[in-house]
Amino acid sequence: MADLGMVVVGSVGLDSIETRYEKRKDVIGGSVSYACTAASFFTKAGMVGVVGTDFPEEALKQYRKFGIDLAGLVTAEGKTFRWGGVYAEDMMHRTTRFTELNVFADFHPQLPASYCDVPFVMLGNISPELQLEVLSQVNGARFVVADTMDLWINIADEALAEVIQKVDMLLLNDDEARLLTGEHQLLQSAYWILDRGPRYVVIKKGEHGAMLITKDALAIIPAYPVDKVVDPTGAGDCFAGGFLGYLTGRGGTDLRSVREALLYGSVIASFGVEAFSLERFASMTPADIEERAAHLRDMVRFD
Repeated sequence: MADLGMVVVGSVGLDSIETRYEKRKDVIGGSVSYACTAASFFTKAGMVGVVGTDFPEEALKQYRKFGIDLAGLVTAEGKTFRWGGVYAEDMMHRTTRFTELNVFADFHPQLPASYCDVPFVMLGNISPELQLEVLSQVNGARFVVADTMDLWINIADEALAEVIQKVDMLLLNDDEARLLTGEHQLLQSAYWILDRGPRYVVIKKGEHGAMLITKDALAIIPAYPVDKVVDPTGAGDCFAGGFLGYLTGRGGTDLRSVREALLYGSVIASFGVEAFSLERFASMTPADIEERAAHLRDMVRFD
């Protein structure tokens, strides 16, 4: 087995999704599924999560096809986490129809021994308390990225504050940044976060891309324009996983490396939304990725 480059901790589930194009039931979902698959084009990723005894073997086969290490994926007696939602015509807004935590309700991540020394770690969108459990098992990771959401900001602010102190990068969207900091201006929100620990803040703005902010620099990472968005589910996780996978493959954590990696995260996310679940990734090639990366660079060049 090749050495692991990064570890992703979060949810693994089965999604039932309705968009303007189609309905799908029980497709592979969860933050870990998307992030690990996105990262797999650049490095070997380890998956930490829990599934139920009903989780299909075919899904595990798909993970293995992408070279994902499953030593950290636990099977518990019961049903797998499930989520269902329907997207509006604009494909940007969605309504959750149901959320069934099932075995995920009792999930406490346990890293295999082989994962504890992995240099790059992504803490997916799970409770800050669980993110702290992961950090307590990690031995001096070089770069830790944490994702969060409005729920944790509202109900677990103290634990989230501790997570923010311990990570190298915080990922959140524009509404979450304002909610967390009480600042309306996004730059002020980012500086508030930077004062509390991280080296980097990435504020996601959906189809409008993302902002990378440090204490000394600002960069805009555009979203790669897609002709037809079929299923936006997991786009943010693909962005984060693609980013950290590329960064892991390159090995640098300086500003230049981070900016380049975020560009690749944007490219990877653009493929993910072109089909349901992980389907588009199955037909992608490294040449496809490089072609879009070159195109995205050209779109933001002014020489």
